[in-house]
Amino acid sequence: MNSTPSIKISKSAALARQYETALRRFLKLGPEASLLQAVRLGRQAVTLGLETLDLALIHEQALIEQVLPVDDPSSRDRIIKQAGVFFAEAITPMEEGHRVALESNVHLSRMNQALSQRTLDLATSNRQLKKEIARREVVEETLRQSERQSIELLEQSRLLQEQLRHLSRRILSVQEEERKRISRELHDVVAQLLTGINVRLATLKVEATVNVKGLGQKISRTQRLVEKSVDIVHRFARELRPAVLDDLGLIPALHSFLKSFTKETGVHATLTAFAGLEELSNAKRTVLYRVAQESLTNVSRHAQASRVEVKITKTRDTVDMRIQDDGKAFDVEQMGQVRKSQRLGLLGMRERVEMVGGTFAVESAPGKGTAIHTRIPFNAGTKEHA
Repeated sequence: MNSTPSIKISKSAALARQYETALRRFLKLGPEASLLQAVRLGRQAVTLGLETLDLALIHEQALIEQVLPVDDPSSRDRIIKQAGVFFAEAITPMEEGHRVALESNVHLSRMNQALSQRTLDLATSNRQLKKEIARREVVEETLRQSERQSIELLEQSRLLQEQLRHLSRRILSVQEEERKRISRELHDVVAQLLTGINVRLATLKVEATVNVKGLGQKISRTQRLVEKSVDIVHRFARELRPAVLDDLGLIPALHSFLKSFTKETGVHATLTAFAGLEELSNAKRTVLYRVAQESLTNVSRHAQASRVEVKITKTRDTVDMRIQDDGKAFDVEQMGQVRKSQRLGLLGMRERVEMVGGTFAVESAPGKGTAIHTRIPFNAGTKEHA
């Protein structure tokens, strides 16, 4: 087997390493560098029987190793030009050996320019690729965040819908129970009283024509039955909607309610309010009354309190109502996890307040009781309408 090609390849590889080392040293030294090493390498190439194109390939490979790590365009151009000087000197011995060296030099110069352009294109493409990868990573992260937010919003929407369904069902149930209670009391109490009154009147009518003795006492007893019936009807009317709220305003209505509350429960209740409160619209005054009514109902059922204070103040743009008791506290956060029927009162109050553009909050801490805080918009100096 002929080993001459293998030897030539081996020597060419060694020449390529020497060329790369010499070019690197030349580029490092700059204008002060000597070109003698380039001439020596050219002569070695001639001795090995290499053509100009072979040396050009060696030069191209060495130049790529020097240019690729450089990002600055002006630096790359300077390196390429300086390396061209080195290469031109290296092929000088080849030019002396044959006439076509000049044409080869032109061709190699074009190749060198093409190499430079390919190097620039490669660097540009590499930068664009990095930018595109970074942009896609940002887009993917944005999509992931959007997906997480959508999932959270869907879950919140589902929970809200579930709460609204339970609230609607509970409201319907409460309304039906209230209608049953009113119907039963009307039938069992008011109807019986009216029947008794009618019987007594019939008896009085007969006795008035026969014996007038004791007639006045019987009439008095009948009047008391009438008064009792009227009181019961008035109580029903107050429970459904207090007439004083529409006739006299919110403050008198709250005073009347707190007075009845203290009388029925023994819990001392006080009210502090400002006169301009009556400037609120009928809808907002009704909301404040219903929130106070529901809050005090909860106090009587659960708080075991001895005192409760209803305080209504005005800021520049809002009306604030704070209902504070001295009873036992509860965990507000855990309240959201108990059975829905036990927190519908709070949900109902919150819904009422938010319907008129307000905010609703509950504060509760051991030793400090519970505070219901309601804040609704108020336009100072202008009369609001329902």
